[in-house]
Amino acid sequence: MRTIRTRLGERAAGFLKDWSLPRQLAGESPYSEAAKSTMSQELRPRLEQADTIGTSICPFCAVGCAQLVYARNGKPVHIEGDPRSPTNQGTLCPKGAATLGLMTSPLRVADVLYRAPYAKQWEKRPLHWAMQRIAERVKRTRDQTFVESLPDGTTVNHTLAIQSLGGATLDNEENYLIKKLFNGGLGIVSIENQARI
Repeated sequence: MRTIRTRLGERAAGFLKDWSLPRQLAGESPYSEAAKSTMSQELRPRLEQADTIGTSICPFCAVGCAQLVYARNGKPVHIEGDPRSPTNQGTLCPKGAATLGLMTSPLRVADVLYRAPYAKQWEKRPLHWAMQRIAERVKRTRDQTFVESLPDGTTVNHTLAIQSLGGATLDNEENYLIKKLFNGGLGIVSIENQARI
């Protein structure tokens, strides 16, 4: 019984000795060594693990907050706001601060998945196959539905069979290119963005 009490007493004494609050209450400055504990002195920042620092843009909205991406052996270990950016000045919102989780989540879909009509299972397909298939379907649909002019002779040069719904992660430059390609090049009339809905 005494042994347990002795051990508990030693642990409590060690804890109180290591805990910074009693030292600060005794008058030591909270900005001095009194604020440190054994545990806090052993902590190291995750940034020390990085062997590469790169820059990126947050993918969550069109604001375009700059990020610093710290990586080790080609894999990201930490992401923070870039203080050099006039947009976010080193800060990130909660979504931007969660970018590391987005990049490293084991649930992240990193393959092209295709489900054939009436099929119950998804199949992995190569990216070039998906891009070719999308291009073929867009061209076929446009060719089948393109209207050059109305019955009264008014030139319209459009198709109403294809629509575009952009996401809030598209920036101004990407939206400009979508508008030029889809509206001016393909004649798509229905162009919308999720940010307006």
